[in-house]
Amino acid sequence: LGLGETMEYGCDFVTPEQTIPKRPPRRRGRRVPWEACMTFSGSWGYHRDESSWKTPERCIELLIRAVANGGNLIMNVGPTGRGDLDARACARLQDYGKWMRDHSRSIYGATRAPEGFVAPEGELLTYNPETNRLYLHLLKYPTAPLKLAFAEKVRYAQFLNDFSEIRLNRE
Repeated sequence: LGLGETMEYGCDFVTPEQTIPKRPPRRRGRRVPWEACMTFSGSWGYHRDESSWKTPERCIELLIRAVANGGNLIMNVGPTGRGDLDARACARLQDYGKWMRDHSRSIYGATRAPEGFVAPEGELLTYNPETNRLYLHLLKYPTAPLKLAFAEKVRYAQFLNDFSEIRLNRE
């Protein structure tokens, strides 16, 4: 939907704070654009003694989860009293940069997977409609073969971090 179209549904963007919806938000029966507003820690602004910082893995998962549900992610960064960014926030931003260097194709231009494509338990799917590519995000590396309900539709699979091919067993 374009922003002009969404105004008739009473919003431009739905913006949940500190949560990623399990399903894309709807207004009057139609999906609407949304973006989750999150923080790197428990505080919206700089807090010197803050100790509840999200791990790098959790931050990356929030990004993937937002895209997998058809939305965007906004990570709030509060400056110190001197106007600088806290070193912990800078470290998390660098973590995003490192991860995106190898995995950006699964995020930029991507959205929710088409109907009928369901991720295995505990994993996430993103889809780029322009390139017709489906991305399976392994939140934890599997210790046993993954069973994909849509395996017959996959022609080729590879890891994004090193481009190594993944052999598919279609049994």
